[in-house]
Amino acid sequence: MKTVLILSNDFTTIYNFRTELVKRLLREEYRVLLSLPEDDRNSFFEELGCEVIKTPISRFGTNPLQDMKTYKFYKALINEQKPDAVLSFTAKPNIYGSLACRKTKTKCICNVTGLGSNFQSENIIKKIMLFLQKYSYKFAKTVFFQNTQNMEYFNSKGIAKDNSKLLPGSGVNLEENAFEKNTLKDRPKFVTVSRIRKDKGFDELFEAVRKAKADGLDAEFHVLGWYEDDSYKAVTEEMQEKYGLIVHGSVPHEQVHGIISKCNFLIHPSYHEGMSNVILEAAATGLVCLASDINGCKEAIDDGKTGFLFKVKDSGSLYEAIKKASELSQDDITKMSELSRQKMKNEFDREIVIEKYLTEINS
Repeated sequence: MKTVLILSNDFTTIYNFRTELVKRLLREEYRVLLSLPEDDRNSFFEELGCEVIKTPISRFGTNPLQDMKTYKFYKALINEQKPDAVLSFTAKPNIYGSLACRKTKTKCICNVTGLGSNFQSENIIKKIMLFLQKYSYKFAKTVFFQNTQNMEYFNSKGIAKDNSKLLPGSGVNLEENAFEKNTLKDRPKFVTVSRIRKDKGFDELFEAVRKAKADGLDAEFHVLGWYEDDSYKAVTEEMQEKYGLIVHGSVPHEQVHGIISKCNFLIHPSYHEGMSNVILEAAATGLVCLASDINGCKEAIDDGKTGFLFKVKDSGSLYEAIKKASELSQDDITKMSELSRQKMKNEFDREIVIEKYLTEINS
């Protein structure tokens, strides 16, 4: 029996986007080991038949001593379990996992799910991350990227040049995100699903909502997400009181579909993405998506056909997209909604991602 070891810094990274891969590996009689930080929810994977190994890893910390502890743990774990392949997601498991695989001469498959906020400005953390990734990724068998811009950026820095491959993001589960008829009722309903912080475009979103209300646009705006920047709490409360913003707060992933399926449009004003899972899931559900015209968003939208793109960091451009969407007839919405679902089925089905992983594991 072949063994696959999956490294992650968070339960939700695997649960939300890789459960189907785990189940497929188990069905094909792989022994699946999951290296995860302690979490009561880890029992979900144990019940599936995985072996969960409690791992010391800090998701956001920058303590080099803690990171060295993680690297040593990975190396000892790989030496002990002798997996046939190691899969990793997000920066720290990618870096320290591939370095541990180098020492143990183990096949390593990394996934760069996005560049993250540290790469949006020049700082010492960015330089350190680039150095570590340049050194570690050259030892990986494959480094998957979720959009061409991220892959080309890393290639230009001499990182993962010969072993880089492209994925359609994390893909979307078409059954869990079932198609719902997109029906326009009393007014168009817009929803944003995101962690609440600046680089997710909330300044621009709030300004666009203010303009919509000032112009008398009869529309309803919803937000699902939790605060990663507490400074937005006051302005969000103001948006609720003065502009009728409906805030649902933090919602479990499995409940998101039920809420967004009651809306007509998704607004995703993010500054940067690997591949937006929110857009993939909303489009599969049948929402018409409005998103920043950036890599990681625009691949999932055919502008004017399945949704609308607007200039990143531009509240005026976002507002124009909202106005366009608000003026659509029911027939227009129905057509765009059906085309959105078809695009997800043709290009972003999660089964496409799973097959690519199995090819790399077995090659």
